[in-house]
Formats: sequence, structure tokens, C-alpha cells
Amino acid sequence: MTTTHEPHTPAVKGAEKSFFGHPPMLFNLFTVELWERFSFYGMQAILAYYMYFSVTDGGLGMEQGLALSLVGAYGGGVYLSTILAAWIADRLLGSERVLFYSAIVVMAGHVALAVLPGAVGLAVGLILVALGSGGVKAAAGSLVGALYTREDTRRDAGFSIFYMGVNIGGLVGPLLTGALQDRIGFHFGFGAAAVGMALGLAIYVSGRKKLPESSHHVANPLPREARKKFGLGALLGLIVIVIAFTTGLVNPANLANTMAIAAVAASALYFVVILRSRKVEAVERKRVVAFIPLYIASAAFFALFQQQFTFIAVYSEQRLDRHIFGWEMPASWVQSINPVFIIIFAAIFAAFWTKLGNRQPSTPLKFGTALVIIGIAYLAFIPLEALDATPLLALVGILLLVTWAELFLSPIGLSVATKLAPVAFTTQMLALFYLSISLGTTLAGILAGFYTEGNEIAYFVALGGTSIVLGIALAAATPGIKKLMSGVK
Repeated sequence: MTTTHEPHTPAVKGAEKSFFGHPPMLFNLFTVELWERFSFYGMQAILAYYMYFSVTDGGLGMEQGLALSLVGAYGGGVYLSTILAAWIADRLLGSERVLFYSAIVVMAGHVALAVLPGAVGLAVGLILVALGSGGVKAAAGSLVGALYTREDTRRDAGFSIFYMGVNIGGLVGPLLTGALQDRIGFHFGFGAAAVGMALGLAIYVSGRKKLPESSHHVANPLPREARKKFGLGALLGLIVIVIAFTTGLVNPANLANTMAIAAVAASALYFVVILRSRKVEAVERKRVVAFIPLYIASAAFFALFQQQFTFIAVYSEQRLDRHIFGWEMPASWVQSINPVFIIIFAAIFAAFWTKLGNRQPSTPLKFGTALVIIGIAYLAFIPLEALDATPLLALVGILLLVTWAELFLSPIGLSVATKLAPVAFTTQMLALFYLSISLGTTLAGILAGFYTEGNEIAYFVALGGTSIVLGIALAAATPGIKKLMSGVK
């Protein structure tokens, strides 16, 4: 049946100003996401090291290039799974229940990593965490978007505050898991991530009744007679995946490339489905078209940004001088530098966008700026190649640029996805934004394999230069994109 109403009703105006001038439910979602990100980033900070460290050092002894590609493929899988979670939210369960069940799956994944040994624990744990985190991402962002009308100028600021919760978790998680890994072993670090997710789930359950009834709304319900058909389709898809892995058609060596192709294919399919749907009006269709260049820009950005967990993780362990007053900082703690800057600057950016209101730059211009800034950050690595070891403060400065770039794009991307979304495809449009991150994250693992001794400068020039060119091109195309956005900034 045709859906003609908003999927969620924003909170009443009189009750909204209780959390930094925003709807009170923003605090609940902020807190849940904080603990989920604590567990996710805490685990990811030590994941690459767990894969390529030798067995005697507590790792699995994988070849380093393969380990980095698998980290990228896993990260891409997290965001790719949002497409499934978004479909379930929009057509079967609603965002609130998807968020609840996904949090349980994430916790089970971290427990598997902590208690199951070797490759079995790695495979089971990463699959569960990828599936669960995808659900949390798709549902939580959708629920935040539901707190605001499309015209509310606080919307970008609200997503920036929500994003600050993400990064508080991203700050504390690597510090704790990295310290545990460094002192008593990888599995204790994974165990801390499991405890963090359990805390997040407990907090969510305690505040679950405070969510408005509209949070259980299913935007585009799947007809009962169609459920059997989709169930059989899901079973067939699972069988195909199992056969692909058991026959070796998909294997660790080609998994990252397979994930990249899957992300592109899923994105193209969803754009076609949305654009051809009879439930999408003419103005909504133009807005979806406007989202396409933003999708491409986002994928390019995250191909560089997500190398914090691939290339920069290796760089921190092998090339960085981590000595502070005679003490050597764990390499995994570098993953907490970006969240520190986010915590400092997210509120500043949020206040700035709120103060500018309708005078703030348009979304395409913000995206273009992000690409230029992160391109400059990669070019800043070039003069450091002349040094025997990179000073810690130099990498801190580069990550500051990366953070500023992130704040121009990532929370803004969540916001614009909900603003440009057709009513019948709200959560799935948000999943499309996460699919751009899936593609970028997978590429981050693939590209990191090209960073080798002797081609460092070429690597930085290629990535940084390409990003800057794309950013300038997007800025030049901004007037045309704004017309397609039909009044959405």
C-alpha cells in the first residue's frame, strides 16, 4: 500500500528543549550509540594487529597485506549490512526493534572474539559484529532523524551532537582495549569490548519505554502474502554465500574486492529501485538524483578516512615515534586521537551551523570542502618521509586535518540522507549513505596494500591529489546539485 505520511512524528515543540536545546530522546540515542561505538572501535583498534602479529606475540600470524585487506573487507561488511537492517526496519520491524536486536548480536560477536580461539573466533565474531553494527547504524541514525522536521535548522547540529557520542565511545574504547592487549593479551581486549556493549544494551533497555510510539512505526510494511517469497529469497541468498565460501570462489585473498563489487552492486540496485518506485513523487525523485554525486564523494572520502584502521595503524606501529618522556605509547592508542578532536570540535561545528542557520554552506559545498581538506592531510605525509621516524605531534596535526574534514561530511551526510529521502524509503536512503562508507572502507583496505617501501610519496600524491581534484569538481557542480535538491540545503 502507498505510504503518504512521515515515518515518524517529531517530538512536540514544547517538550523538545531539554538536551542542549534538542529533543530529549537525543540523549537516549546518544548514550546507546556511545557504548556501542566503545565496543566497536575498541575491538577495531587492535584487530589488524591481532591478525598480522606473530603467534608468539598473541596474534594469528597472517601476512600483513592480507590482514589489512581483511580489515577493510570487514569494515565494508559492517556498512554493507545496513542495507539488510534498513530493509527490515522499513518493511518488517521498525527502527526501534531493529536497534534492540542488533545490539544483542553485536554483544554476542564480541563475546565470540573474546572466548573462541584462532580463526574460528575471528570468523564468528567478525560476522556477528558486522551484522549487528550495521543494524545499529541504520536504525539509530533513522531515529535521530525522526526527532526533527525536514525544515528544522537544528537538524545538522543534532546529528553533530549525536556524532559526538559516537566519538566519546571511539576515544575510550581503543584506550582500554589497547592497554589490555598490550599488558595481558588480545582476548582480554576483546572481552572489554563485550562488556562495553553489554552496558550499552542495559542503558537502552532501561530507557526503551521513553521512546515515542512512533518509533515502532514500519514505514512501508511488507504485505503478509509477500513474506514467504522474501523469506525463500533470503534462504537462497544464504545458500549461495555458503557455497561461494566453501568452494573457494570467495576466499580471504579476494574478499575485499568481492565486498567492493557487492557494495557498488547493492547501491546501484537501490538507486534504481527507489527512482523507479511509484511511491516516489517527482520532487522526491529529483532529490534522490541529487544524492548520487554526494554518494560518490562520500565513498572517495572514506577510502582515505578509514585508512586509520589500515595504513595508519601499520604506520603508527612501524614508523611513528611513540615515546613520551621515556614511556612508549601503545600503537593502538593512535586510534583515539581522532575521537579526542571530534569531542573538542563537534560542539563547535554544531554551534556554528546553528548560528548560521539558513546562511550555512550547502551540503555539496561541505562535502567538497571535506575532500579538499583530507587530500591536504595526505599530502602532509610527504615531507615526513625524509625522517627516520615520524614525530607523534606531526601525526597528531595530520589527524586534526582529518577530523575537520570528517566534521564537514560525516554527520552532515547522515542528515542530508534523511532530508533527501522519499517518505517510503527513509531508512533505506540512510543505508545508501552507509553503503558509500562500505565502499570507501573496503577500498581503504585495498589501497593500503599499495603503500610499500619505495613508493610512499607516489602513494600520498595519488590519494591526496585525487581527493583535492574531486573536492574542487564537486564545489563547481554545487549550483546544479542544489537545483535538484529542490529546496533542501
